[in-house]
Amino acid sequence: MASTASTSAPVAHNAVPPPVVPSAGRSSRIAPHSHIKGLGLTPEGNAPPDASGGFIGQTNAREACGVIVDLIKSRKFSGRALLLVGAPGTGKTALALAVSHELGAKVPFCPIVGSEVYSTEVKKTEVLAEAFRRAIGLRIKETKEVYEGEVTELTPTESENPLSGYGKTVSHVVVGLKTVKGTKQLRLDPSIYEAILKEKIVVGDVVYVEANTGAVKRVGRSDAYASSYDLESETYVPLPKGDVHKRKELVQDVTLGDLDAANARPQGGQDIMSVMGSLVKSGRTEVTDKLRREVNKVVKGYVDQGVAEVVPGVVFIDEVHMLDIECFTYLNALLESPMAPTVIFATNRGNSLVRGTTDIVSPHGVPVDLLDRCMIVKTDAYTREQVGKVVQLRANVEGLRLGPGVLERLAAEGEKSSLRYALQLLTPAAILAGLSGRTTIEAEDISEMGELFLDAKTSAGLIGEGGGFLGGR
Repeated sequence: MASTASTSAPVAHNAVPPPVVPSAGRSSRIAPHSHIKGLGLTPEGNAPPDASGGFIGQTNAREACGVIVDLIKSRKFSGRALLLVGAPGTGKTALALAVSHELGAKVPFCPIVGSEVYSTEVKKTEVLAEAFRRAIGLRIKETKEVYEGEVTELTPTESENPLSGYGKTVSHVVVGLKTVKGTKQLRLDPSIYEAILKEKIVVGDVVYVEANTGAVKRVGRSDAYASSYDLESETYVPLPKGDVHKRKELVQDVTLGDLDAANARPQGGQDIMSVMGSLVKSGRTEVTDKLRREVNKVVKGYVDQGVAEVVPGVVFIDEVHMLDIECFTYLNALLESPMAPTVIFATNRGNSLVRGTTDIVSPHGVPVDLLDRCMIVKTDAYTREQVGKVVQLRANVEGLRLGPGVLERLAAEGEKSSLRYALQLLTPAAILAGLSGRTTIEAEDISEMGELFLDAKTSAGLIGEGGGFLGGR
């Protein structure tokens, strides 16, 4: 009988045990580049060949991208672009993602594919302009005076309505707030009482009230009530520290693309019916240059006042040879604009025809005038040893156990066909091992997967000289 994951069985080969995931927690989806955390360079800018930062091999490309990151951070990369060239599956997308990670967690990263520009709803140049605007972040810093604490008292005071002899109106509301340091009693406007009712705030809730605008926000239920039982699930928060009245700095990150979309199609409200109504309407609307200029003017005003800070992000255009001559011409103009993000291209083509023309053949299918703006970095093919390290790293990320000889078998498959093919055999082999009652992937699982799923070269070998399958009609 196979041992379960809970028993302390010895770990086969050199794989680490699968990560322990709590049963109540939600496991995140493992993407193709989940293991990429950065370029993995030393402080001197050298690239160690091991799995530093999640990257295996590509030492020259990583060191070159490290220089590009330094140029971007020093704001000396404007007007230029980075072009990653190499065979499929050599880590061009991973390099672009690693550059984005090196620039910071809050830096916008907007990846698109060259074929995305061919939309029936908007122009090709509009798609490119939208991508560039989504990659420019705006960090808005605002210092507000707020009253924060646990509600200890909520008493509305009524008075006679002077306009009518019938009924009473709320003249003001008395709210008591408590923090760790002390308590305070506030006498607030009746309009704030309406906001309190709308937020469904009761005694025992932790709230904060903005002194300037009167906006009321419910943070959660005080953890002093955590032992009580309710039918509805509650979010319990600790009692706020410090004084009730304090100055709080709020930071909000948006992109210029968000501001363009919000101004191009203002919504009727924030309720669910308004949101659903906007979704039913036409899918995409073109943003005019006039509107973008107005947004830029407002953003410049915020920056001059010191309220906001522009955060240039990264636009990654994969398969850039799919763009046509019209898009390349527009990219030249976008690269020269004063608010341009960092632009990274990637392609796996050599000399090819520039799309949209009939007689212009250019390196990588990119016109020479745009190539002159690019710093070109080449990625190398992976060796058998490097393929084995990548497979081992992915097995660790996915929590898979590898038996003896599995890593060598997958490394040989990756060298013979491609790295992607070797990685694609991992998870199906784990499913097959699970069906057999094992928690470890064995060499026979890889052999059976190799019979079920063919690599590209083997599949091409099944094609006859006449273009039909061997054995076919």
